[in-house]
Amino acid sequence: MHPFFPRPTQLAQNWIAQILRPGDVAIDATLGNGNDALFLARCVGPNGKVHGFDVQAAALCTSTELFEKNQIPQDQYSWHLLSHTEMQQVVTAPVRAVMFNLGYLPREDHNVITQSTETLLALEAACSLIDRGGIITIVCYPGHAGGDAETAEVIAWADKQGAAWHVVVYEKRATLRKAPILIAMQKKGADT
Repeated sequence: MHPFFPRPTQLAQNWIAQILRPGDVAIDATLGNGNDALFLARCVGPNGKVHGFDVQAAALCTSTELFEKNQIPQDQYSWHLLSHTEMQQVVTAPVRAVMFNLGYLPREDHNVITQSTETLLALEAACSLIDRGGIITIVCYPGHAGGDAETAEVIAWADKQGAAWHVVVYEKRATLRKAPILIAMQKKGADT
């Protein structure tokens, strides 16, 4: 992608970096290979906490290896072999940032994908945990089987969130293949 227009994953990190502070709590709702979680851990620092959710054990193993390689202390993160729909049962508010990177786990079974019914429930859970001024980012992949329907449903859901949120949709147009799309939502507060 042209450097002036960053990849949706990079733009999500850019926005979150402006909001997260040392000591904050953040969630990687779709842990995958742990790259977003590592970014979050670096933002919140040693006094913060990152929670990661995934339904595939391979994601937790890969993420643990990544964190060990980068010398992130074990008390700075918690992995949960659970659906992201269950984040409210594990994490207590306030949370400053929640990242979703939908689709499938790279290098694993591409038939195991996020499903819009669970994604929408997880987004509702994230909304209930997020602090005023906090941010939720959702990177959607309309280019894989099922991804286009999930993307449309997530955008429609975000559009209905009302006056409590700032909502932005970022997508590259006129592409040969359907490009990933970023939806970002910041919860309004006294200064946002």
